[in-house]
Amino acid sequence: MDIFHITRQVDWDRAMRDGSYRADTLETQGFIHCSKKEQIIQTANTFYQARTGLILLCINSNEVGSEIRFENLEGGNTMFPHIYGPLNLDAVIKYYRFEPEQDGSFILPDDIINH
Repeated sequence: MDIFHITRQVDWDRAMRDGSYRADTLETQGFIHCSKKEQIIQTANTFYQARTGLILLCINSNEVGSEIRFENLEGGNTMFPHIYGPLNLDAVIKYYRFEPEQDGSFILPDDIINH
């Protein structure tokens, strides 16, 4: 199953130099927030509205070396994938430029719609 993570291009570039990806939330919350395909747009429009310089990582969850838990820590029914540890780069299948539309909202890149 593929899962997705929104991050800044500069953070991904740093991960490429360091050999693994560590989101800020790994230090502050203990995990890396991810989304299933159908959750990407809601997540993007809730937390990243009008932000630029973003990319969307497509991650093969079967290749992630750290534990993945599907959970909702805010009391809702929707379960989100969380990676409890650094993300090994070889688990990332592809990444996409992920820029907002003129109004600041996001839409899925065509490649992901057909993925």
